[in-house]
Amino acid sequence: MARGEKERIRLNTEQKKAMAAAIKGFFLSEREEEIGDLAAMIVLDFVTKELAPAFYNQGVADASRYIAERVEDMASLQI
Repeated sequence: MARGEKERIRLNTEQKKAMAAAIKGFFLSEREEEIGDLAAMIVLDFVTKELAPAFYNQGVADASRYIAERVEDMASLQI
């Protein structure tokens, strides 16, 4: 994949099932609304496509900042 090209966040079948179950549980406990598997998967697809990239990018930025700080620490060890 070329740099700058966007790749979808991929989940395996077990992850999707667990997340869909969590979504169903959320709707039941927070909204007292029972939703089916299809509705849970639609919500999961929305979150994966529209929201998850922002969280992923924040994680990449945090990791990059952490690594840059460690490199600075290493540079300070020079004699």
